[in-house]
Amino acid sequence: MNREFYDNEREIDLTEQRNLYRREKKVSWARIGLFAATILSFAIGWDYYQAGYWGAVVLFLIFMRLVGYHDEIKQRQKFLTSRLNVLNSYIVRARGTWRKRSQDGSAYLKNDRPQDIDLYIFGAGSIFQYICAARTKRGRDRLAELLSPMPPEDFAPVRTRQHGVAELLQRPRLSLDLEAYARLMPNNHDTTELIQSVEEPPPPPDKILLLRFLPLPIFIIQCALTYRGFLDAILLPVVPFLSLLLAFAMLRRTSELLKPVQIISKELKLYQAIFERLESTDFSSRSLGKIRADLTDEVSAAQSLKELSLLMSFVNSRRNPMFYILGNGLFLLDFFCAAAFIQWRETAAKHLRKWIDAWSEAEVLMSFASIGQTRTNYCFPKLLDRDTPRIKARNLASLLIADKKAVANDADLRAGTTIITGANMSGKTTWIRTLASAVLLAYAGAPVCAESFSVSKMAIFTSIRVNDDISQGMSTFYAELLRIKSMIEYSENKLPMLICIDEIFKGTNEDDRIMGAKEAIKRLTNGLSITLVTTHDFDLCAMENISNAHFQEYYEGDQIKFDFKVREGRCTTTNAKYLLKMAGILKSE
Repeated sequence: MNREFYDNEREIDLTEQRNLYRREKKVSWARIGLFAATILSFAIGWDYYQAGYWGAVVLFLIFMRLVGYHDEIKQRQKFLTSRLNVLNSYIVRARGTWRKRSQDGSAYLKNDRPQDIDLYIFGAGSIFQYICAARTKRGRDRLAELLSPMPPEDFAPVRTRQHGVAELLQRPRLSLDLEAYARLMPNNHDTTELIQSVEEPPPPPDKILLLRFLPLPIFIIQCALTYRGFLDAILLPVVPFLSLLLAFAMLRRTSELLKPVQIISKELKLYQAIFERLESTDFSSRSLGKIRADLTDEVSAAQSLKELSLLMSFVNSRRNPMFYILGNGLFLLDFFCAAAFIQWRETAAKHLRKWIDAWSEAEVLMSFASIGQTRTNYCFPKLLDRDTPRIKARNLASLLIADKKAVANDADLRAGTTIITGANMSGKTTWIRTLASAVLLAYAGAPVCAESFSVSKMAIFTSIRVNDDISQGMSTFYAELLRIKSMIEYSENKLPMLICIDEIFKGTNEDDRIMGAKEAIKRLTNGLSITLVTTHDFDLCAMENISNAHFQEYYEGDQIKFDFKVREGRCTTTNAKYLLKMAGILKSE
């Protein structure tokens, strides 16, 4: 993490925020003063000089511009607050205090996919919780879809995504701004209903909407005739009254026509700002270039939403009774809004799904980029197009452990089985999780926490956090048996696999455990599987056609210490008795 850059950005934003606060106070007092001056000028015109009326008009126009400027200041303040929140989220992840982030992806946990829990893909303290920068439901759905233990059919899209993430890391302010805009949206914002309603065939335009062109010309003619003396002034309200009655009569119909866009009326300006930023940026990577192309193909997404945002400002103004009466009495505003939205649907609505999907993909790239934005040690994996499994890593560390605490290890794995032994708490389980989760991130197109990382295509199978199921009458041992069975069945397809098994068959007695473990390991040792098995059963270390690795502990006085470094060969020590004594369960001799 370039901490200096983010700290500098934070100071810049805080300084601007303080300046805006002072400016807002001045503008607030200026508004009060201008409003009072406008009333005073109008009173002078009423009582003394007609020039006071003109002064009131000028002051009122200045007052309205100041109101707009005040609103711009408030919007900028909201944006800066959101941007500071994004910066803080980067900093807490770099410190390792990120587990309070609100979105942990628990909704994406699948009962039939144990890897989700075993590798902390979703749920509290998960990969998803660490990296997720998506604010919309579609963006989160897309991110969850890519975090899969199954390898992609083709590495080409993954490499394209890697290039997009790499470019975002070279444009940190762009990522900051985009995520800041997105954070202003409602959490888990869902556009599905909008897309579906807009994509429905639009109703045929009612010919009655053509009447929108009549009230104002008729009223102007009526005013002219009245001025000339051809009509009585008492008839002036007739046309506005009839127009208002017509608007009331068609209120249900016009509201139905305008219903789709009201679903995200508050978010239109945010999407507009996001699309403007993306459209105005020249990208070199294919993935970001495609996002930009999808937003500018045929029609500009930003311009189209700007038009829709302007329309919605009129639609929302209808809630003001005075504005509704004047707007419909003189202009049939409801009819104009309905006709304008129908025209918008005809020209732009067919692109809406593509625009939203483009933003969802951008949210995925931003999420993956968060790894590089919060870690000092990361790289983009090299994806190997080969039929046999291969993993090679240099200084690979866990994403879920803070930089300063994470211990990196090397790996050079080919098809075959490695038995991993070591004392309790020495790092065996964390290591196999780190390897498997790095492979998963590599397949998604994300960077991993390593100096270098190479991996071929293989399915990830795990048996780590195995629990019993009382509702199904299933013991822990039987649940693990089913996991191992699924691995053996998949291996019969002759497809590459990465298999991670923690404390194999720990739920049964020693004799049965060793017998069953040996048989399972024989079945899972083949030319297409990298199999990693942690155990405390040293008998497994002597099996044929396997290799051994271990973690070890050391002691300083009365304290047990671990360096969490993986070494070749089997472990020769244990620490269970020491831990029992530390816990006060076993008395010292």
